[in-house]
Amino acid sequence: MIISASRRTDIPALYPEWFVNRLKAGEVLVPNPYNRKKVKKIFLSPETVDCIVFWTKNPEPMLPYLKEIREMGYEYYFQMTITDYDEDMELNLPGTAESMATFLLMSERIGKERMDWRFDPIILTEKYSISYHLERFEMMCNWLHDATTRCIISFVDAYKDCPFRELKEEEIIELAGGLGKIARRYRLPLFTCAEKVNLERFGIGHSACIDKKKIGSLTGYRLDLKKDTGQRKECRCVQSVDIGMYHTCIHGCRYCYASGSPENARNKYQQHDPDSPMLVGNLKGDEIVTERASVTGRDMQISLFDLPGMYTGF
Repeated sequence: MIISASRRTDIPALYPEWFVNRLKAGEVLVPNPYNRKKVKKIFLSPETVDCIVFWTKNPEPMLPYLKEIREMGYEYYFQMTITDYDEDMELNLPGTAESMATFLLMSERIGKERMDWRFDPIILTEKYSISYHLERFEMMCNWLHDATTRCIISFVDAYKDCPFRELKEEEIIELAGGLGKIARRYRLPLFTCAEKVNLERFGIGHSACIDKKKIGSLTGYRLDLKKDTGQRKECRCVQSVDIGMYHTCIHGCRYCYASGSPENARNKYQQHDPDSPMLVGNLKGDEIVTERASVTGRDMQISLFDLPGMYTGF
């Protein structure tokens, strides 16, 4: 079982103590995003959790807990987003220089194979032009290329109520040409996330963020996991269990599909109890709690060096 922590909210930045408490307790309660009365109890143990994938824009608050998580027997890696947008796009976040410093520190502490850099979503406005993104990407590549094994990009999706338009094909092509050229200069493997367009001619491959091959290289065994059908058609991630809750992130990113209104997010954040089995709030007594089978995804125990096509980031 892969634990996703989380596509729905920034657990490392906002709820690290709660997360570690859940590992110690050996279970977590996750309400259905669309029906709070349906709650899943997920059992957590090193024997059933193959890997934890952290999604974050600020992993620094998680740093004090990483040694403890490893000592408990869990494998993990981080998907950290650094895009260099200003406060007109995202609030309550460290600046780009501080974020890069944290990335470098994390990479030094836990290894660059456990630190993926996300440069996404790429949004075009009058202020955030193609040249803006290319300049910022090159600046960040200069700092981060030796601290990671890959960079993952994506282009903004015009989901419901999204204030930004989708990019035109010619804009994607121009961006891809520039990003690919920069990445090659720094020998940084570059991939897209859940994109239809094929950009291989620019040296940009398709990738999975929750990557079976990458996780296999960390754990030393194969994973018998299929594509996650709960994600978009173009998404190549394998099955995982997300333990987050929507509308609980207070970063205030205008492009985020998961955060909801800033006021609602703040209200939910204030309800957080690090000792609760749920991320926000507690059971009210009218819920139907069902247990989710927690089964390891490992196929067979093998040596890391016997793993065909061992993940290298390329």
